[in-house]
Amino acid sequence: MQVKEIMTRSVEVIEPDRPLTEAAQLMREFNIGPLPVSEEGRLVGMLTDRDIAVRSTAQGEDPARERVRDVMTPEVIYCFEDQSVAQAARMMREYKVRRLVVLDRDKRLVGIVSLGDLAVEAHDDELVGNTLEGVSEPAEPLR
Repeated sequence: MQVKEIMTRSVEVIEPDRPLTEAAQLMREFNIGPLPVSEEGRLVGMLTDRDIAVRSTAQGEDPARERVRDVMTPEVIYCFEDQSVAQAARMMREYKVRRLVVLDRDKRLVGIVSLGDLAVEAHDDELVGNTLEGVSEPAEPLR
């Protein structure tokens, strides 16, 4: 089974110069935690609700003044739509992420695949269990 068979195709994005409040409003409106950051059609980062909480709010910053680029993660972990679901699951375990941005071979954003997509669509309990275990192992605390 390929990633394109289980991914979510409609993905909201945000530009890096938008205020964090706008990003948070999009997250609330669409009930999502991650927002890919796109500039001139190219993926330049990923912003999560946790990024806003930990890198901005917890630091006492003003989310109306701070921009997405100030707290986003510039390194985006992605897979290709024609890769196998098993390969995507392996990447999730390796990088300890619950979601992967999905690109086509021209590196255009075409979707997002989550651990939930694996659980619901892959029909492989062992794959899902191993992936959940791998991404759930504790990471080193931030200092």
